[in-house]
Amino acid sequence: MTQTSSNAAEATSRTDTVAPGTHTVRRASTEIDIDASASEASSGEDAEKKAIEARTEEEIQREHLSVIAALAREPDAKREDLARVAGNAHDVTAAKEDETTISQLLSAFGIGNKNKPKPNPEDIATQPSVYDDPNLSKFFTPTKGYENLHRFDPSFTWTKGEESRLIKRLDWRITAWACLAFFALDLGRGNLSQANTDNFIPDLGMRRNDYNLGNTIYQVSFLLAEIPSQMISKRLGADRWIPFIMIAWSIVSGAQFFLSGRTSFLVTRCLLGLLQGGFIPEAVLYLTYFFKTAELPLRLAIFWAMRRVADIVAPLLALGLLQMRGVLGYEGWRWLFLMEGIIMLIIGIYSACTMVASATQTKNKFLRPNGWFNEQEEKVLVMRVLRDDPSKGDLHNRQPVTPKMLLKALSDWHMWPLYVCGLIWEMPAGPPDQYFTLILTDLGFDTNESNLLSIPPQVGAILSMFFFTYISIVLSRKAFVAVWTQIWMLPCLVALATLPTGANPWSKFAILTVLLSFPSPHPVHVGWCSQNSNSVRTRAISACVYNMMTQLGRVIYSNIYREDDEPEYRRGNRTLVAICSMNICIYALISLFYTLVNRHRSRKWDAMTKEEQLEYMSRADGKALGNKRLDFRFAW
Repeated sequence: MTQTSSNAAEATSRTDTVAPGTHTVRRASTEIDIDASASEASSGEDAEKKAIEARTEEEIQREHLSVIAALAREPDAKREDLARVAGNAHDVTAAKEDETTISQLLSAFGIGNKNKPKPNPEDIATQPSVYDDPNLSKFFTPTKGYENLHRFDPSFTWTKGEESRLIKRLDWRITAWACLAFFALDLGRGNLSQANTDNFIPDLGMRRNDYNLGNTIYQVSFLLAEIPSQMISKRLGADRWIPFIMIAWSIVSGAQFFLSGRTSFLVTRCLLGLLQGGFIPEAVLYLTYFFKTAELPLRLAIFWAMRRVADIVAPLLALGLLQMRGVLGYEGWRWLFLMEGIIMLIIGIYSACTMVASATQTKNKFLRPNGWFNEQEEKVLVMRVLRDDPSKGDLHNRQPVTPKMLLKALSDWHMWPLYVCGLIWEMPAGPPDQYFTLILTDLGFDTNESNLLSIPPQVGAILSMFFFTYISIVLSRKAFVAVWTQIWMLPCLVALATLPTGANPWSKFAILTVLLSFPSPHPVHVGWCSQNSNSVRTRAISACVYNMMTQLGRVIYSNIYREDDEPEYRRGNRTLVAICSMNICIYALISLFYTLVNRHRSRKWDAMTKEEQLEYMSRADGKALGNKRLDFRFAW
């Protein structure tokens, strides 16, 4: 019997004799709590602590590995515990790390438990992982082409203080850049809404159905560009491709100054869709290179909050820029496109100067001759991510996704329910959001009032998104939280569909404001896709396919409000009520689907002996790779 098997048996015997209470193992001041309970007497805890502190480092490591192996034998072991044995280390500490992540956010605003003791920055932060077991570690070693392989060191440890400081630096350099870039994206794709308040459609001799067609062409182009753009990005590197497309779309956006009619409008819509289509999945994948699974939802919430920030800033910019109507004989909306195009161009050039390929590739001969991090810091950044999710070492960051890999990722039917989420979630609020400024104009509000009144829903949406993202992290129930978006929207849609003709404009504005303040589940969905992918290959493609489905949903809802249904859009609102009701049922079915898959796998896994489980893990790099592993559990 191997040392691991011996230790496992030893740990199992030890675990079986422990009375219900707390069984704690410490490794270099780090606690691993198994079936925690407050019922154990404090004297017992003190005795255990003294005994543990007296052990040698080698004994601590042996016991740590013993408990990991013993968990596989527990028939009622929690999903998180089995995930640790399976190598999905990010699931093990997710709850604690989620709490830490949210605490950091709340403390930034001066909110939180003032009496809670602060963590000791000298405590070891190294996360338990398959890399602690020499028998399993070799099966999770990164590929030879992995860009950070020279900093891979399974025995390397670091403190909480070191990791916390590095996370803050990553947020300033990576998260802040991602937010600024997303602001540029949404500024470019949302300025059409402000242009509508300045007589844009009549000035070009168009009708509202032409406007709908332009939106449809944009969404289709955006959708078609997703996977090709992602594959180019994987080949060239996100640090090269993203700045290029940003600069390109800013030029096209600014060129809308010269629009002359329906044809030029449709052409620029197509070009903008093709250039902007790949940005979101590329940026999301880029963030996964630097952050752990538990850290990602909060960053994604901030990332998507920039869409709302852009929707707040854009009307304020429009207030000034649209006043330029008549300058040099041009309409105000032309100056709006030109000036915002210049802003986006500056952000694109900044992105070209600031983006890096990876945590170990930050040096630039002219801009960053010394790089961002030293060797010690690079090791921390590499190992913290790999210990959280070993699958992130499967591909090089400039390794292309081959057609075979693409087909395999697309045929992963376990991900399809999440793609359905991408298709449906925004449909109920999409048409009212798209037509919001036009509806306000129809209600009698002037240009300035319409732009200012479009701000409150954006503020509400930011607050609700952060709150519900927080709830999803605390509960670890993605579908349960996401369905509340639909429950939020349903009564508002019913009100819009039944509101009497000629009702008070402020009443309709209030209903629309509540509706458009809905908590976007986008960060939850994208983090859900990343977590359930369990491989870089699937993660890269799933981000694209999910976003493609989101764009497809926008193509569909862009044609729900029709010219022959204005200004009340009764037929359209009844359609949205039906879609919203259907979505609630779909989320329930998705939750049931993943629950049944997990139960089926658990039955098979629990029927195996400890030796069979360890042997399975040793050959899990073949047929069971990624989320097809028998010991992988889907988040739901």
